[in-house]
Amino acid sequence: MVVHIVEDDEAVADALAIALEDLDHHPITYKDAESFLAGAALTADDWVIVDIGLPDRCGTEVVRELMDLPTPPSIVAISGKSRVNLLRQLRELPDLTVLRKPLSIDMITAAMAPKAMV
Repeated sequence: MVVHIVEDDEAVADALAIALEDLDHHPITYKDAESFLAGAALTADDWVIVDIGLPDRCGTEVVRELMDLPTPPSIVAISGKSRVNLLRQLRELPDLTVLRKPLSIDMITAAMAPKAMV
């Protein structure tokens, strides 16, 4: 599975990529929203891990753009922002999975686990 990582902090992006490679995923990193939106070849089977605090564009804008695709990928947002700021930015995206930094591989794998059908 391809996992697109949109994260401006090179150390965070690199750590995520290494961890995901160890789980047999194919990570691709992008340093900002524009390089991701211009260069990513997305499918519905892909995952996108997007930082809310990107330098060039708010991560929530990227999430909205992805959700508007005819067949959107699965999305996980990550953030190091304070709870108050995060809640303010995400009030229009109540169903978005958001993980707080610092991240752990357990957090990532739980967020990417298939949802049980009821």
